[in-house]
Order: sequence, then C-alpha cells, then structure tokens
Amino acid sequence: MGKTHKPLTPKFPHMLHGGDYNPEQWLDAPEILEKDIELFRQAHINCVSLGIFSWANLEPQKDVYTFDWMDSIIDRLYKNGIYTILATPSAARPQWLAQEYPEVLRVDSQGRRHFFGERHNHCYTAPAYRERVRQIDTMLAKRYASHPGVILWHISNEFGGECHCPLCQQAFREWLKDKYGTLDKLNHSWWTSFWSHTYTDWSQIHSPSEMGETSIHGLALDWRRFVTHQTIDFMKAEIAAVKAVDPTIPVTTNMMEMHADELNYFAFAEHLDVISWDNYPCWHMPNWQEGTACQQSITHDMMRSLKHQPFLLMESTPGTTNWHGVSKLKKPGMHTLSVVNAIAHGADSGQYFQLRQSRGGCEKFHSAVISHAGTANTRTFREVAQTGRILEALSEKLYGSDTPAETAILMDTENKWALSQCRGPRNDGLDYYGNIRNNYHYFWKNGIHVDFVDSTYDLSGYRLVIAPMLYMFRRGMSEKLRQFVRDGGTLITTCFTGVADENDLCFLGEATEEKLSDVLGLWIEEVDALYSHETNRMVWDGKTYSLYELCEIARPTACTCEILSTYEEDFYRGMPALTRNRFGQGEAYHLCATAGQDFFDAFYEKLASEMKLERAMQTAVPAGVSLTWRENETQKWIFVQNFGDAPANLTLNQSYTDLLTGEPYRKNLVVDGLSFAIITPSSS
Repeated sequence: MGKTHKPLTPKFPHMLHGGDYNPEQWLDAPEILEKDIELFRQAHINCVSLGIFSWANLEPQKDVYTFDWMDSIIDRLYKNGIYTILATPSAARPQWLAQEYPEVLRVDSQGRRHFFGERHNHCYTAPAYRERVRQIDTMLAKRYASHPGVILWHISNEFGGECHCPLCQQAFREWLKDKYGTLDKLNHSWWTSFWSHTYTDWSQIHSPSEMGETSIHGLALDWRRFVTHQTIDFMKAEIAAVKAVDPTIPVTTNMMEMHADELNYFAFAEHLDVISWDNYPCWHMPNWQEGTACQQSITHDMMRSLKHQPFLLMESTPGTTNWHGVSKLKKPGMHTLSVVNAIAHGADSGQYFQLRQSRGGCEKFHSAVISHAGTANTRTFREVAQTGRILEALSEKLYGSDTPAETAILMDTENKWALSQCRGPRNDGLDYYGNIRNNYHYFWKNGIHVDFVDSTYDLSGYRLVIAPMLYMFRRGMSEKLRQFVRDGGTLITTCFTGVADENDLCFLGEATEEKLSDVLGLWIEEVDALYSHETNRMVWDGKTYSLYELCEIARPTACTCEILSTYEEDFYRGMPALTRNRFGQGEAYHLCATAGQDFFDAFYEKLASEMKLERAMQTAVPAGVSLTWRENETQKWIFVQNFGDAPANLTLNQSYTDLLTGEPYRKNLVVDGLSFAIITPSSS
C-alpha cells in the first residue's frame, strides 16, 4: 500500500477549495466585499489567493505603504473560516517603479526596451527590481507571516519570458564562464567553427536573436538554460525574503502546463515546498474530448512527479476561458469532473481564476465563481458549490494520500528545446509531446500510474521506463539507462533517440555506448523522413499498424537483438521496425519509427500484462472512460471518470462501495456522461 504525505499547508491541513481573489478592484464598493464573504461560504470556499497583482495598492508611491485594506480582508476571511494564500506581487510592478527605474523594463531579442504595460514586463537581473521586490516581500512577511489565516506563500505568478538587456547579456556571459571555464571549451561545445563563428572574447557572446545569431544550437540551448537559471535565481531571492521572517510557512509558485516549455520546471522543484499549476484546457473539442482529458492528466502527473508528493491545482476556470480562440461553455458536470480529475492524479485542491469576475480589463469575460450578476443564482455557482461539498468529503479520506508508480516516462524539457531547433530530419515538426501522449494513453485509461521524470531523476525505483524520442542524451543519461536495464528494468525507446549530446553535437561512430547501442543491440544507419501524406506499415502481434513522420534504418549488432516486426514498404522493406534486446538482467525495446496511439495501446496492453504492473482494477475500460487511484497505508480509492457524453458501463472484478454515497456495487457500475464515481473495495 501507499503512504500518507505530510500536509501541503500545515496550518490548514485540508483539501483547498477557492481561488484568485482581487478585492483591490472593489475597495470603493464595500457592499460587494461584504457580499463576497457570504457567497464564498455558500460555495464552500475555504481559501483565497490574495495579492497577486496588488503592488500598486500596497505601495502606491515609493516607500509609501497602504496595508490597511489587506489587513481587513485577511481578518474578515479568517473570521469566516476562509484561509489566505498570500502572493508576492512581483508579477506586475507599479507605474512609479518603471518610471524611476527604467532598467527594470525588459529588452526584447531585437534590442528594443519595452514600454510599461502588461505583466511580467520586468528584468529578473536588474538589481533595482530585485531590491524593490525584496523590500515589498519583506514588508508583507513581517506583517502577515504570523497571521493564523495565512497558510502558504504564492511566489510571483506564472513565471515566464526573457530579457536581452545589457545586464542580462553580462549575466549570461558570467554564467557561461562558470560553465565552460575557457572559450576554447565553449567553442568546441558549440561547434563554432561551422560558418567561421568562433568566439575570441567573452564580450562577443550575445543572446540568440533574429538580428544576429540563430544557427549555433549550443548557444540557443544554453540561453534557454540561462533563462531558467535566472528565473529560478530571482524566485529564490523572493523565497529567501519571506523565509527570513518565518521559515515555517511553505512556498509555491504557480506553473503552467507542459506546453509552456520556455522554462524547465523540473529545475524548479527542489526550491519549492509545494508544486502548483494553472490548468486551462479546451473541453468539448469535436472528436478530442478524451484527448483533452489525457493531455491534462499528463500535466497533473508531471506536477505530482516533480516532488513525488501531492500538488495544488492553483488555477482553473469554473466556466469559460476568455483567451481561448473560442470561449466554450463547460457543459453541466464538466467543471466538477475536471477538478476531480486533478484530485485523481494527486492534487489536494481545486482552485480557480477567478472568484469574482472583473468589470474591466482583458479578463472581464473570463468566467468566475461570482459572475457580473453578483449572485448565487447561476449554473456555474451551483456547480462550484457542489464541487466544494465533494472536496470537503474527499478531504476527510484522501487528503495527503499516495499515487505510487512503477512506470516512468522521460519527459525532458531540454530535449524538447533541442528537437525544436535541430533542423532536420523533419522541419515540418516533430511532435514530441504527441509521442509522449501516445505512449501514456494506455496507462492513463487503464489505471496504471505513471511518473514523469527528466534526465536528472533517479530511475532505480521503477520497473518500466519509457523514453519517447529522447533525441538528446544529457550528460550521464546513457549510463543511467544502461544501469537501469542491466539491473533488471525494462526500457522502451522510440525513433530519433540518442542522436546528440547535451550541446546538440551528434554522436560519432556506428554502434557506440554513447548511443546506447549495446543496450538496444543495434545502430541506426539512416533516418527517412516521410512526407505528411506518406505512411509505412508494420505487422506486430497479428495486426497491421501505420508508421509515419520518421522511419529509421537500423542494423542489429548483437545476437541477442530480436526483430519483432519489420517494415512492409519502401526500399527498407524487411528491415527492423521493432526490436527487443536482452541486456544484463533486463531488456530494451526499440521502435524504429513513429507510430500512432493504436500501436502503443496494443503494445502496452501486452507488456503490462506480462510485467503484471499494478493497476486500478482488472477490467475492460469503455470508450471515454479512464481509471486511476489513490491510496494510503490501509485503503485504496479508485476514480472512474467518464469524459464522454453518454453513460458508460464498467464491469467490476469484485464488490465496491461508493465513497460519496455509500452505494454498493457488485457486478457493474454505470457512470453518466461527464461524471465520475469514486469507489473503494468492499470489506466483504
């Protein structure tokens, strides 16, 4: 069985239900603020995220602070049983700060300094900005850290973007000096002799720009690494400011979904006490509802995996997302189901942007718990209230429970960066995340837990490791995978794996350990890129599967390499398409081409059965339904989620009891469309 994790918010050890609250927009309407408290209680809101964009109200002029309004809000919330996640306001600086310190405004890659505006328009390197942030953060910590209602620090908001100003250029050069030591080593690592781009002085190095250098892939990779480093360094400075006052209050920062890959979130994890993220999917897309659910579940599992503990769903929308191309309403049940999906994958909260809808600004049509009507008499409000009641019931049982995994999928952000710039073999796009989703789908649907890890994580605790399109082997990666298989693990690799090192320099030679050739028992001679209208085929386990995008021409190098399937077409017909190689105590499979979800579903069904991987239950899972589970030391709770519009019938392998209703289920369970059931094995 699993374990119970320590509370994410020790001062209030319960599942959180709430969201972003912006009372500074309503300080001239005290009757609205009073009504908010009443409506929050009706909606079963137990926490708010406060102060995220409040700097101008907290410090309207330099060194002039106005905290009285926040004092009143936090006190009133706490007296009504509502706790506060207090944000540092660095994500949106006030006008006076940019006017007095123009160096805090970002410079883009073309060298243009931005005007004041939007948010996150600031330089993480600028000493003036860091000092003003330190001052406001320290003031907030000294004033509110000891308040019994403040349970978590929310550091900034949705970190992102980059600055190319002279301060950042110099910081980048210093970072490179620390990494490489000498220009000779940098030039070799970046292969600057190509096109005669050798650097002879550190001052010559400039960030990638369409006005200058874009062809040195090592430069582009290191710039992205530097941006992540500088963002984390800024975040660490904020954390230090609040922790210096009271180190006991945990800290988080709200991340975005995995497609927002300009930052490497795996590098953030060690500096945070709590992982949280903001989830805004496009539900009800034609023929893609299950795909959307699968996609969001990947990010939930990734966030849980960052620290191998529960996480917080910090933001989601109770209704429409106004910045989508089409602001589609959530159908009845969809909101609750989407929050429950987060809980199923390890969240200990359901929180929203926003609690009260703004009257103006660019998010005035973004949905909220309290709409412009200011009433509880809306469909959205009623569903939010129902969700709050469900979270209260789940908190008593599931809070802090575990989601142990025997399987890990390597999802390496730096690998994605490298793939996006490698310029061949297919510049129309290599769908890295699509490959990950195809590999993940079977496990998600059938209730087999998956962790997502990057190249820095330990693999020794897993039985199965999947590395889809791991083009770039960061330092030590090949040996880590080799040791995993040697010790008895099962490894799955796919096409375009082990091609280049951490600087995007291609590995040399035929069959080499750098490429993992000994583990896979083969080497890749060529890669054929298929046009979008082209496919190849292979037959595996009696069925034919289409192959597309990339097809490797592979040559076995070990007598232990077993060819499981071959290509059906083109000049490489009859050559390996799928192989298995015994190595040490384990085995490694390699798929030489890009395949679709249909192949991976069938392949993992067979492999999971052979390996006897733990799953939610043994049953056939209907279309549109996914299974997962959470457990502690004594009990297991299975989530049956139906993302389809029609009812789904699940055959049960034993008797279960509904966690929320107490209803017994013996032979089958019918789950309505856009609904769910949480069941636990019956004692008899």
